[in-house]
Amino acid sequence: MKKKIGFIGLGVMGKGMVRNLLKAGHVVYVYSRTKQKAEDIIAEGAKWKETPKEVAISAEIIITMVGYPHDVEAVYFGDDGLIAGADKETITIDMTTSTPTLAKKIYAKAKQCGFKALDAPVSGGDIGAKNGTLSIMVGGEQETYNAVYPVLSIMGENIVYQGEAGAGQHTKMCNQIAIASNMIGVTEAIVYAKKSGLNPENVLKSISQGAAGSWSMSNLIPRVLKEDYSPGFFIKHFIKDMGIALDEAQNMNLDLPGLKLAKEMYDTLAAEGEEDRGTQALIKYWK
Repeated sequence: MKKKIGFIGLGVMGKGMVRNLLKAGHVVYVYSRTKQKAEDIIAEGAKWKETPKEVAISAEIIITMVGYPHDVEAVYFGDDGLIAGADKETITIDMTTSTPTLAKKIYAKAKQCGFKALDAPVSGGDIGAKNGTLSIMVGGEQETYNAVYPVLSIMGENIVYQGEAGAGQHTKMCNQIAIASNMIGVTEAIVYAKKSGLNPENVLKSISQGAAGSWSMSNLIPRVLKEDYSPGFFIKHFIKDMGIALDEAQNMNLDLPGLKLAKEMYDTLAAEGEEDRGTQALIKYWK
């Protein structure tokens, strides 16, 4: 059945996700702080709304995919936010990588107001968003998850229900922790290959298919070899995610030295003006 879906946030990943929803035949209402960012999506069939509240009034299911937790807070709790326009038939799905605490706050407010809310951050970058192959990690009520699974399956392939509100965000922190140290490893490997006089492309052919293989090695290191640092995922957003994970770890009295080191390295790049590059630009740390 065709659904009326709202989508807020039309960045690197958001547009790919909207296009897949449109291709599946759903009616999609969109909002972005800058309408100019939405013009191509509107031309492809999406319907523009002036505020998150207007999106909520029109849509049955609303997906948010914005930059930072403070953006999520504004989209949901602002005067013209989603909560102001939601009704008892509304289901909101925050796919932003945000804090577990904020996910629980949104869930509690939704329950108080009579609508449903999930936290469902994703992994897979611009490639996954474009191809509809994202990994989606879901927190909230099982019944709500079951109701929106057909919509989630348009945007992702590996979709796993993780538990109560906030569980999706905690799972995404696990994902980012794993990626952080892995990015150090895969970029160091290429630095070593070049320094030792090897052909990095041939090295990649050998090690990407063995025990050292990873998503980052297969999808991001080919970009590095082409000196393509365009963002599938922004450094500035990765720094935000690592900061959230470190804060949550501190709350649990947990020390994560690999994550700390990765954040320090990315902070160095950001200070040198690289914050709008893709995470594969970590290779520049050695330059």
